[in-house]
Amino acid sequence: MVTVDDVRQLARTLPRSSEHLIRDRVKFRVGKIVYVAFSHDETLMGFGFPKEEREALVAAEPAKFLMPRESDLRFNWVVVRLAAIDVTEMRELVLDAWRMCVPKKVRLEQELAAGRGPL
Repeated sequence: MVTVDDVRQLARTLPRSSEHLIRDRVKFRVGKIVYVAFSHDETLMGFGFPKEEREALVAAEPAKFLMPRESDLRFNWVVVRLAAIDVTEMRELVLDAWRMCVPKKVRLEQELAAGRGPL
């Protein structure tokens, strides 16, 4: 099962990413934009995801993904059960959420530093 520490390890390597404890919940932000947040019991991870694609994601894998709570529906956000993903999938979800928050130049620099071409 993926843990907060697994995400923390990745998030620490991402430019402009910072960790915050808000109302006893671990969240990762770029500036003021939250791109990953955990439930109080750390079994669920909310992450940035395009609003127009989330219903299809949840419908395709309802045992893994959940819609955000009603108050968060206005945001680019979706939720995943940590027990349902592995570290590889977590990395993909977190990186995609982070990429939504940073300037294109920062994203491109990170991709080049990681040995990948621009996505």
